[in-house]
Amino acid sequence: MKQTRLGPVVFAIVAAASAGFLLARAHYAPVPGVEHRFARQLILHFTLSRVDDPIIVLGDSIVEASTLPRSACGHAIVNAGLNAASTASDLGGWLTPALANKRAFAIIVSLGINDALTAKPAGKQVFADRYASLLAELSKLTPRLFVVEITPVEARERLTTDMQKEVMPTIRDFRSALRELATTANATFLALPEMASPFTIDGVHLNAEGYRAWEAAVMQGISQACGR
Repeated sequence: MKQTRLGPVVFAIVAAASAGFLLARAHYAPVPGVEHRFARQLILHFTLSRVDDPIIVLGDSIVEASTLPRSACGHAIVNAGLNAASTASDLGGWLTPALANKRAFAIIVSLGINDALTAKPAGKQVFADRYASLLAELSKLTPRLFVVEITPVEARERLTTDMQKEVMPTIRDFRSALRELATTANATFLALPEMASPFTIDGVHLNAEGYRAWEAAVMQGISQACGR
């Protein structure tokens, strides 16, 4: 009797599928953390392949580090956070192939703090144009779009008082564009509740208190999407 080698065959199939998926994404321009970007996209693709009509929360490290419920109103809640993402990160082009021709029940976007934290932030109009382009791309994937207000920063750990004073005007400037962007894109703007200090672990990334406020805004959007 000929001995079967099912294990190696399965491994080869999975490896080939993974390699094919990554090679299909090779048109992306090199960016910092490109390996993490591809790895997150592949895991997101595998996750989304198992569910239909997901509620996707899309954004940066604040999203990636969040611990949202697994589902709501019969729809899986999928974490599509990508560390260091900004409006210049082509998140629409990153998410679309991971969905693989599926549609999302709803997409909630939480993005913008990395745009403000760069050494030379783009102006408000550039930020608005990039965000608008992202929302236009995402609107092809879902009829329910939500935009979360950008989280503030605080003087804590390595983020000094001077740094906070320098960054917060940019965050406020970017924040002021979001309501109009949401309205134009037929999306719903989700304001953040007040965050009691300290709300971060390092001036930027949220601690438990910060996440309570952020998750309240996200869950408000999910409840609206669910018709509650």
